[in-house]
Amino acid sequence: MRDLTSLPPSVPARLSAPGKVRRVLMTASTASAGGVWTYALELSRALGRRGVAVTLATQGEPLTAAQWAEVHAVPGLTVEQSTWKVEGTQDCWEDVAAAGRWLLELESRLRPDAVHLNGYCHGALPWRRRPLVVGHTCPLAWWEAVTGEPALERDVRQRWEVTRGLRAAGHVVTPTASMLEGLERHYGPLPRATVIPHARRCEDFLPASVREPFILSTGRLWDSARNLEVLETVAPRLDWPVFVAGDCRHPDGGEVRARYVRALGRLPSKELARYMGRASIFALPARYSPFGLPVLEAALAGCALVLGDIPSLREVWEGAAVFVPPDDTDMLARALSRLVSEPVLRNRMSTLARTRALEFSPERMVDAYLAVYADLDRASSLAPPAHPQLARAT
Repeated sequence: MRDLTSLPPSVPARLSAPGKVRRVLMTASTASAGGVWTYALELSRALGRRGVAVTLATQGEPLTAAQWAEVHAVPGLTVEQSTWKVEGTQDCWEDVAAAGRWLLELESRLRPDAVHLNGYCHGALPWRRRPLVVGHTCPLAWWEAVTGEPALERDVRQRWEVTRGLRAAGHVVTPTASMLEGLERHYGPLPRATVIPHARRCEDFLPASVREPFILSTGRLWDSARNLEVLETVAPRLDWPVFVAGDCRHPDGGEVRARYVRALGRLPSKELARYMGRASIFALPARYSPFGLPVLEAALAGCALVLGDIPSLREVWEGAAVFVPPDDTDMLARALSRLVSEPVLRNRMSTLARTRALEFSPERMVDAYLAVYADLDRASSLAPPAHPQLARAT
């Protein structure tokens, strides 16, 4: 497997002066579906163990009681909450502008050593120091993967704002090289960019002492990127039941009802981890998944993996998972049936998946981020922030 933490020569593998970065202002959406919330908490916890205090500036719906409980469990983490719409949502631009003014006020008040943006558009704000922009998803790449159509004519305003944010960033990070390639293909070269994989604590996803005879997946049943509708198609052909954990409510209203998979609904994180620890197989026949945090969690819990054969998932799980073309229901049914009927193979794939997953540790992730923060700090001390102006598309 390739080394996914690919720091460029200008970024040291570890901080030369540990502790120089003491406070980070980080943005996050409160929506749990995209994984940014989970990622932000995991990184904040790892940073806290290194003596770095994180202020999490949230946008979207107010935090739930469960989310506040997660925040309180992370040492050194504080939250500044807003309800501005996040970029990429319908009629968001007035909210994006208002959120930008709010973020600049936070920076002025908190005086962080690094600004870490888990979104694109606010990268072009006049920060005191050029920010880190982390690319978690690409709407244009998503469109191409899900629809099979070119994304050239998609939302011109969105493309313009994302391009400005990426070009103004002091550094860009993505969780996979495939994700980075997609950003550069759609928005142009990114000379200061690093691949840093996501991570999860292994102690939060412990395998059960006895695996149970069922297949698990996670996601919203209507989500074309997760492509869970193919599990609904193949489930009647399998000897084991297929469980799907995720929100059944469609954003346009109403609930999506499953006939053949067993919909568990949206589960609390600890309960979902217990399901992963009990399941024998985890299936995600995704058409688009820039990294796949649920796959990492299931692998840590000891599930054998059956995944969509897409570049990002192959990049992370090559040699540790079974891959199937996302829309080939016959191949998916055969792959799952074989793992169901061959316990020796299933146990071997489980071991391979968990061994690979243990490589993606929070300690390795935080080392890489601290190095990028330190590089941003050094660059800011040498030159004033630069915010290149681009010719607006017409």
